[in-house]
Amino acid sequence: MNRFPVDFSSDTQTRPTPGMRQAMAQAEVGDEQKREDPSVNRLQEMVADLLGKEAAVFLPTGTMCNLIAYAVHCRPGDEIIIEESSHAAQFEGGGPAVHARAQLRLLPTPNGIFTAEQVEQAVRRDDPHFPRSRLVSVENTHNIKGGHVWPWRAVEEVAAAARGKGLLLHLDGARLLNAVVASGVSARDYCRPFDSCWIDFSKGLGCPVGAVLAGTREFIAQAWRYKLLFGGAMRQAGIIAAAGVYALQHHVERLAEDHARAKALARGLAELPGIGVNPDDVETNIVIFDVGGTGIPRMELLERLAPYGVRFSPGLQPTQLRAVTHLDIPDDGVARALTAWRAILKGR
Repeated sequence: MNRFPVDFSSDTQTRPTPGMRQAMAQAEVGDEQKREDPSVNRLQEMVADLLGKEAAVFLPTGTMCNLIAYAVHCRPGDEIIIEESSHAAQFEGGGPAVHARAQLRLLPTPNGIFTAEQVEQAVRRDDPHFPRSRLVSVENTHNIKGGHVWPWRAVEEVAAAARGKGLLLHLDGARLLNAVVASGVSARDYCRPFDSCWIDFSKGLGCPVGAVLAGTREFIAQAWRYKLLFGGAMRQAGIIAAAGVYALQHHVERLAEDHARAKALARGLAELPGIGVNPDDVETNIVIFDVGGTGIPRMELLERLAPYGVRFSPGLQPTQLRAVTHLDIPDDGVARALTAWRAILKGR
């Protein structure tokens, strides 16, 4: 039994739908390491075409996508320019330093979106005392700052600044298709300026596992070497790749439903005493809200919500909570969550 039938803790809580399970059960399979799995090959081709790149490689996780891209692009001692709260900077166990032997140049922002001017100012001058600026890494949508979508103009400007300084560009597109649905900018257009990019299947797309990294054929050939090195090569992986194929066919347009539910949740939370959130800031499926005004520690609030079958997750700041909508949120999930919030705040 699911203890939290209304689980806003993350869109990674999604479970395969019946249709997806059927596709997985019927998947054609082969030896993925020998490039003989037809379902894996199909998914890679679909993603390469979707993102406008020459080739792609199926990987177990999005974290591995970032780490392999950094390892291919960077040399020991290089520096990656990245927003301070990006997933690769905060939640990947120091992987860029361990696996790519690169350090991070962290850029502060209010919403996860940095500027061309920040990039230009962050680039090191050519001096052996300094690390060599090598790569600019963008996260779209930006997770921990609230699921914000990078405006296309901002992408163009940052890319131009990076190119002007001779830098490479990488796109962490874990929730790129959320950005596509919210903005109307195609995935191909968003990815055009980037040397490497990827999408995750285990979040809003509802798959149990998997991500696909894309780039030039040369880049992907090098990525395969790191895939083997990092232990990411598989065998009959078509069983899980088939879920990704199904998701691209059935679960992309429905992301708009998640966005609408996140907006509705934010509007309801904004009406509650002691909770700070601006519904106008909600652009996709992530809601970051402040509970400091309730006078109740956030972990205690999470404990009080649990008996109602409702779960949220802590945000980056001490008084923040985070809600993420996804396809496993029931139709009455927002209403049930708001009812639970009213009950626990009334009894404070």
